[in-house]
Amino acid sequence: MKNREFIDILSREGRLFADAVEQADPSAPVPTCPDWTVRDLALHLGAVHRWAADMVREARAEPVPPSRPAGLADEALGPWLREGHGLLVEALESAPDDLTCWTFMPAPSSLAFWTRRQAHETAVHRVDAESALGAPLSPGSSSTTELAVQELAAEFAADGVDELLCGFYPRRGTPDGFAGDPRTVLVRATDVDGAVWAVFLGDPARAERVTEPPPAPDCVYEGTAEDLYLTLWNRRPLSDLGITGEVSVAHRWREVFRP
Repeated sequence: MKNREFIDILSREGRLFADAVEQADPSAPVPTCPDWTVRDLALHLGAVHRWAADMVREARAEPVPPSRPAGLADEALGPWLREGHGLLVEALESAPDDLTCWTFMPAPSSLAFWTRRQAHETAVHRVDAESALGAPLSPGSSSTTELAVQELAAEFAADGVDELLCGFYPRRGTPDGFAGDPRTVLVRATDVDGAVWAVFLGDPARAERVTEPPPAPDCVYEGTAEDLYLTLWNRRPLSDLGITGEVSVAHRWREVFRP
């Protein structure tokens, strides 16, 4: 996907996130983020947006921790979120293609890293915010009638699976309980051509997008890219996927891998 596409998705998802926060009770629990309230979630993402905007705008070579505002009134959460989100979108839109700054995963460029990461960060937390409302999620790829939008949303979800499996998963190290009992998991999106991953649960932890699946995976995950995306991010139950083979492997991995 192109940087411009990620920025456009970030722009939409950030607006939807702020909409959900403004509709919700700030003290309401967030079902998909145990121990967090809507206020906690809003402060987290708002701080991340400002942090990432500063990283890009100032081309920082070293990270500094995100900071949350002290004493922000509940009624000020929405405007504060929209302001920070706007700063991030502006920073990414105005950044040069040859931007060089700190990143924490491999990427074609610093700008490619930050557009991708913040689009996915915001999309997943938009789902969190809307889940706190107890209402259906905003329309995504599966509910729109525009084919081009459907394809882009499915591609975005598949890219999120790729980022999670090939980027975040190896960073966490060998999942507990698998070092001496390694397993291989095949993950396949049913609506995106070529969206297939082989995941090694063992030492070292690794995953890669493949053209040929491993001959005998211990467990297979299948579903739409969106279903895989949200399930692997622990926003949906495993039962939303088609899982075959050693189903116990899927449950063991979910228990120990918390992205």
